[in-house]
Amino acid sequence: MVSRKVVRRASFVLLGLLLLGAVLVSGCSNQPSGHNPTPAQPDAAALSGKLTIAGSTSVQPFSEVLAESFMAQNKGVQINVQGGGSSVGIEAAVSGAAHIGASSRALKDEEIAKGLTATNIALDGIAIVVHPSNPVNNLKSDDVMNIYLGNIKNWKEVGGPDAPITIVAREEGSGTRDAFTDLVMKKKDIAPTAIIQNSTGAVRTTVAGDKNGIGYVSMASVSKEVKALSIDGVAANEANVKAGTYKIQRPFLYVTKGTPEGLTKAFIDFVLSAQGQKLIVEEGAFSINK
Repeated sequence: MVSRKVVRRASFVLLGLLLLGAVLVSGCSNQPSGHNPTPAQPDAAALSGKLTIAGSTSVQPFSEVLAESFMAQNKGVQINVQGGGSSVGIEAAVSGAAHIGASSRALKDEEIAKGLTATNIALDGIAIVVHPSNPVNNLKSDDVMNIYLGNIKNWKEVGGPDAPITIVAREEGSGTRDAFTDLVMKKKDIAPTAIIQNSTGAVRTTVAGDKNGIGYVSMASVSKEVKALSIDGVAANEANVKAGTYKIQRPFLYVTKGTPEGLTKAFIDFVLSAQGQKLIVEEGAFSINK
């Protein structure tokens, strides 16, 4: 027969083992979450790669600001922004030389037929600008057309001083020129006497340096150097562009071959986001959002 003393000792040993087990279990359960043997699921893979945007010099300043902000948020991304004009950008998108073609005019039917997708990223007006000292503040759209056709040659014919008009225009292939030709010139050719410049900034600078000059630029590029004219009595401003009462307006487009994917899509999504649209407005164009 086992003595009571032995039984008592065995009970103490068993109790001690149970207490030790409880302490060990308690210690494991109270470990910090950082020691959890099951690893946390990683976030979605960070964006990386290179992106090329080429085309409209009117859109170029916006692309540069948007690219800078996007790259700051995505350190593995490199975006190269180039000019060249809308037609150059559209062709670059077709050929694959650029991931995104920037255009400041609507796509033509034959361009759409090449499998291009256009995404409207902003809205812009085309301002008719003169030297700030010019007393003319308003022109009829037909007057603007006839000035650029060479039919009206002197400012006195439209209420200005007795001085010859210097007309300044963009180069062939420019989205701004294409839009101006469609919206103002009724597809008629600009007079060969026009001074041709290859960027919006160059047109503005030329008019700013010539008291008798007239030019057309992106409304986003109007500065104190030049004066934007009212056209048909309607002021060149955002409210009138969005209301549709100021007729000389056009879209800013990003053009891709097919539906944008991957990094291209991620960047365009950023441009269309509230943050991207805010940057566009800060740079002087008009948001596509109401």
